[in-house]
Amino acid sequence: MTTIEKLEILSAAAKYDASCASSGSNRKGKFGTATMPGICHSWAADGRCISLLKVLLSNNCMYRCAYCVNSAEHDTPRATFEPTELCDLTEAFYRRNYIEGLFLSSAVFKSPDHTMERMIEVLRIMRDRGFGGYIHVKAIPGASQRLIDRAGRLADRISVNIELPSQSSLKLLAPNKEKDAILKPMSFIKNRIIEQNDTKSIALPDTFAPAGQSTQLIVGASPESDHQILKLSEGLYKKFSMRRVYYSAYIPTTSHPNLPAINKPPLLREHRLYQADWLLRFYGFEASEILDEKFNMLDEHLDPKCTWAIRHPEYFPVEINKASLYELLRVPGIGNISARRIIYARRVGSLGFEDLKKLGIVMKRAVYFITCRGKFKNEIRMSPPSVYHALVSQTTTPQLHNAVQLSMFDPSPKEVLDTIPLLGAS
Repeated sequence: MTTIEKLEILSAAAKYDASCASSGSNRKGKFGTATMPGICHSWAADGRCISLLKVLLSNNCMYRCAYCVNSAEHDTPRATFEPTELCDLTEAFYRRNYIEGLFLSSAVFKSPDHTMERMIEVLRIMRDRGFGGYIHVKAIPGASQRLIDRAGRLADRISVNIELPSQSSLKLLAPNKEKDAILKPMSFIKNRIIEQNDTKSIALPDTFAPAGQSTQLIVGASPESDHQILKLSEGLYKKFSMRRVYYSAYIPTTSHPNLPAINKPPLLREHRLYQADWLLRFYGFEASEILDEKFNMLDEHLDPKCTWAIRHPEYFPVEINKASLYELLRVPGIGNISARRIIYARRVGSLGFEDLKKLGIVMKRAVYFITCRGKFKNEIRMSPPSVYHALVSQTTTPQLHNAVQLSMFDPSPKEVLDTIPLLGAS
C-alpha cells in the first residue's frame, strides 16, 4: 500500500474527531512555528479546524465501539503508518504550505502502551528534525503516565476523548473503555500543567503541553439530555481545567442495535451545545441556570441566552445606563466587547437607543430586555411568550444539513466552501 493510499484511509478515519483547535503555544524550531501568525486558522462550515494535517497513525483497532467506523467488528479498509513515513509526509506538506501543523490520533492496536509509544516516536522524530510547528496529540486511555508525560513534553496540546456522557453509555456502546481510564490521564495532565506553571517548582527541562488539554463528547449516540451533557462539561472545566470541550454530532456510519436510528447527524443540537458552552466559559453562567430537570434540552429555535432570558423575566429589563458588567452580559445581543464598550461610553454621557447599535449591540435581540433612560424603545414591554414568538420569527435556523468535513483530496477548498452556508455569529 502506498503512502498516499494510507493517507486517504487514515485522514478520512480521523475526520470524526472535532477537537483540533490550534492555539496557545509559542514553540520554535528550525522550521515551522506555533506562534501567531504561524498557525493559520482555517475552518470548515461545521466549525472544525482544517489548518492541521489531521490523521490517524493507524485505524487497525482492537476495540469494539458500536459508534466507531474503525471498530474491530467493522469491515473497513485498514492501514498503519510507519513513524518515519508519517513524519516525511507531514514535513513535505508543511514545506508546500498545505498545512501548519499536525493533529495525531490513533486507533488502539496491540495495546494502549504500544500505540502511545508509536505516536510518541512520530513526535520525537518531528522535533528532532527541528519542527517547531503546532502538534496536537491524543493520549490513549490506559497508557502509562510515563508515556503520557513524554507525549506532553513533545506536543503543544494533549487531549483525552471522554467520548460518551455517562458510564452506562460507555458500558453499552464502548465496552472496552472505562470511565476511570479516561479521567485518570486527564487528572495527570492537569497536575503536570499546574506543576509546570508553579514558579516555585524546579524548572523543567521541557515545556509540557503549553496549549493545555481538551476533550470531546459524542452527541446523539446515547440518550443523555443536554442538561446532563452541560453538567458534565462544567465539571470537566472546573475539575480538569480544560481549554475546550468539543461536541461532535453522532454520524451514523454503521448499524447497531444499541445505536439510535437516525438519518442525519444532529448538527443543530451540536451547534446549540457550543453556544451554551460559550455561556459557561465566558459569560458567567452555570449549567443549572441554562437547563434543569424540567427544561433539559436546548431550544432548537432560539439560542440558549435568549431562551434563558425569556424564562427569567425577573432579571429584566436592564437599564443600560446603570447596569453592572455582570447584568449587561446576561442581555441577549450584548457580548463581552459590547458590554465593556457600554460601560466606557456611558462615562461620557447618558446612552440612548440610537447609540447602542454603534457600540455593536444586536438590537433585534437586545431591544426586548433593556431600557435606556428608564424607557423601552417603543415604550411597550412585551410578555415573555410574545418575546419568544417575536425572536423566533426573526431568527433563521442555521442551515447545517450541508455541513461537511473538508478532505485533503478535495480539488479546491475554496470551491467547496463556496457551496456551504457558513454559520452566523451567535
